[in-house]
Amino acid sequence: MNLKLNKLLSPIEENDERNNSFSPEITRGYSRRRFMQTAGIGALALGYSCGSKDKTVIQGFEATPEKNDLSKNWVPFSDRKIRMGIVGYGYCKFGAAFGFQNHPNVEIVAVSDLIPERCEALAKDCKCSKTYSSLEELVKDDTIEAVFVATDAPSHAKHAIEVLKHGKHVATAVPAIFGSLEDAELLFETVKSTGLKYMMFETSAFHDDLFSMRQIYNAGGFGKLVYTEGEYYHYMEKAMPSYLNWRVGLPPQWYPTHSNAYDICVCGGSFTEVSCLGMPSIIGHLQPENNRYKNPFGTEIALFRTVEGGMSRMAVSWDTPGDGGERGRVRGQKGSYYDNFEALAKTLPDLSKPPLPPGVEAGGHGGSHGYLMNEFVTAVLQDRKPLIDIGMSLNLTVSGIVAHESALKNGELLKIPQYRF
Repeated sequence: MNLKLNKLLSPIEENDERNNSFSPEITRGYSRRRFMQTAGIGALALGYSCGSKDKTVIQGFEATPEKNDLSKNWVPFSDRKIRMGIVGYGYCKFGAAFGFQNHPNVEIVAVSDLIPERCEALAKDCKCSKTYSSLEELVKDDTIEAVFVATDAPSHAKHAIEVLKHGKHVATAVPAIFGSLEDAELLFETVKSTGLKYMMFETSAFHDDLFSMRQIYNAGGFGKLVYTEGEYYHYMEKAMPSYLNWRVGLPPQWYPTHSNAYDICVCGGSFTEVSCLGMPSIIGHLQPENNRYKNPFGTEIALFRTVEGGMSRMAVSWDTPGDGGERGRVRGQKGSYYDNFEALAKTLPDLSKPPLPPGVEAGGHGGSHGYLMNEFVTAVLQDRKPLIDIGMSLNLTVSGIVAHESALKNGELLKIPQYRF
């Protein structure tokens, strides 16, 4: 199948990550009410102004209220500072949102955005004086050893490869690649050949509920996963602003990682084949004649076979108003989240998240920002594989690209490329 997106979009340092954590269940030590309060989510908590002049409220960008002292019991293990570059400060100011500038083991050497005013604002927020006019210039700076890429989604793979080819570790916003299986192969081979760290900042991976699911799975509490569900609902009657309007008519399953995480980020597995159905939308920009993707769907529901032999239903929707956010459920051979949660808790390790360094906040997207940033920084310092490495990143993303192709073929069962690293 030819899923290569025509190169209609030139690179720009455009920030675009969005959405929201949603879990209506119970986690250890938290009542439903307390969890909803601390996650800062639900139908009434649809976001916060991303700094644009129109003060648009974006679902998921609200800061998550702190539950307690997140730095309690944090113990420094290194006094080394990673010399970082930050690229991208667009509509939602994502370049500074993860708090690299607040980490005691990070020095932000330089920042970049193609738009001068944004570049200056990013430098101010990151407490950095050196700026570059483009990512291509920034990566030539030999004093930088790692770069966070918060550019437009169609440029993520290209920009990550450019960073890696200049000998620097890289982290990117989601998705890892955009509509192109060829780009997935190229990115994978580049990471493998350079031996450098790559991490995609998938926010669902550090939602409270999914973090607990992963701990339970790793402790053997679920056994093999029989059935999982993930949902990402983000109503967009009008497409959010984006560079060259890349969001206009975006195929839902080309942005699948927030839902797919409720299987892949739990067990570290992958999807092997998919049958997906889409429903034509009544929204204007989701009409095929009105978008560059010729995409007719506002909602796509995928049924995957998993590498463990189980099944997974993953939904992404732009055109269904009402309840929004991200959530998921897990059912395993030994137990499910949450039907035997209390029994499992007696034999499982602590399900609380690790402490964050002083000054680092949990942040938005369900309190995931600070944890994602700290995971990348720690992986570089410890010279280990980050949680959401290149293999997991591509398994999260490529499955959605194939799912959209299946939807265009009225649910034809299609094989999905596999990535292991």
